[in-house]
Amino acid sequence: MNINLIGDHKTKIRLRDAKRLWLFLDYDGTLAEFARTPDDIIVDHTLISILDEIRKNPNIRIAIVSGRRLAHIRKLIPLQGILLAGSYGVETIDFEGKKNDRLDYNEYRQYINILKPEFDSLLEKKEAFYLEDKGWSLAIHGKYAEDTISKQVIAEAERLSKQTIDLSQFQILGGHRFFEIAPKEANKGKTIKYLLHKFPFEDALPVYIGDDDKDEIAFKAIKKSGGIPILVSNIPRETEADLRFSSPLDLRNWLNTLHTM
Repeated sequence: MNINLIGDHKTKIRLRDAKRLWLFLDYDGTLAEFARTPDDIIVDHTLISILDEIRKNPNIRIAIVSGRRLAHIRKLIPLQGILLAGSYGVETIDFEGKKNDRLDYNEYRQYINILKPEFDSLLEKKEAFYLEDKGWSLAIHGKYAEDTISKQVIAEAERLSKQTIDLSQFQILGGHRFFEIAPKEANKGKTIKYLLHKFPFEDALPVYIGDDDKDEIAFKAIKKSGGIPILVSNIPRETEADLRFSSPLDLRNWLNTLHTM
């Protein structure tokens, strides 16, 4: 099996020789290719089978850390014994299947309920845009929009957010033709620190694998913990990651080797 892992040889050896692994995995763009819209739930049985085999290994622990809402992640990864963290880690299901919200949902949702009609109005008749309601946050996706129009819509969304929501509790997350208003605790770096503290795994090497700018802060957090950050990207780019897989398929090929470690 071809394992296309790019990067420093010593770091690859360190990863290869680890006796125990604490894996933190993003979902979209990392474990699987992107769906057309974030609300599309396309269950990947091949991926489920791979993760099911790994979770049986007592020397490996797995967490899925995603920007998707937790309800989606539960459908995509219907396996107990794997920790699921949705909304960048604000809501989790632990290894025993117990759900935990790190914030008071109703306290934050009241602001989202005020802002959502404003976003609905902003996007009315703009078919190239998609409004995703994650419960804790609102995200505008403009992947298929013209660049000029996308910039105008995102600028207006930012203005509406600042006018409507107390930004001492919320943050604005950006990206290419993307805008999201979310709680400040919706942060993958903070989530990694929280999970490492709450669920210690003695002598394990922490590894975080992700593909986009929301993962960069998690890369920094995993480095500070003595772990290895790995980017999934078909092109090299400036990143905090130390190693790189070229595609979700390359990552899966590597994961397929772990159940025997």
